[in-house]
Amino acid sequence: MRWLSEKIEFPPHETATKEGVLALGGDLSPKRLLFAYRNGIFPWYSLDEPIVWYSPKKRMVLFPKELKISKSMTKIIKKNKFEITENQAFEEVIHQCKNIIRNGNLGTWITDDMEQAYIKLHKKGYAKSIEVWSLDSNSDVLGKSKKNLVGGLYGLEIGNIFCGESMFSKVSNTSKIAFIHLVNNHNYQLIDCQVYNNHLASLGAREILRDDFLQKIKCIG
Repeated sequence: MRWLSEKIEFPPHETATKEGVLALGGDLSPKRLLFAYRNGIFPWYSLDEPIVWYSPKKRMVLFPKELKISKSMTKIIKKNKFEITENQAFEEVIHQCKNIIRNGNLGTWITDDMEQAYIKLHKKGYAKSIEVWSLDSNSDVLGKSKKNLVGGLYGLEIGNIFCGESMFSKVSNTSKIAFIHLVNNHNYQLIDCQVYNNHLASLGAREILRDDFLQKIKCIG
């Protein structure tokens, strides 16, 4: 396994370990992160660890035409109980993704450095967020309805690909609502979900081989 230098480069994908670890170290500069994502590589590590760069043998992706919306989700969406916005509260979304309590209390992989790195990418126009708000029945002093952020997601837009990073829900199904909005309101040819999880599989995401994934991002990224 290779330790990265200051030079912006990565070893060949075939050198990744069985777990998908391709390299260690380097930095989270916008230049390196964009280079990594454009080449099918992403960082994923915990606090007090070196930066770990991944290129797994199987990649979880969603082809937009394969999006699955259950009947129950369709009913929830039709009720219009939530307001959906884009890029209106990126920093709050990533902060919520960082601090939300997840199943199994596994903690977070979004370190302080990662949080700031993606905020920089947002300011440069690459990192995007979808926000889901609930409207508070109580009004503020000006008579306006209060909005509460109850779900959302963020990731990087690389050409016609959206590289999803994380999502959160404070109210059931709100991360799914954000994901469905992302797919249905953009012309992405591929949503990169990185690694398998049941939540995204229920929405139609599936695993493809790394070589197939790299070929697709070369063609449409």
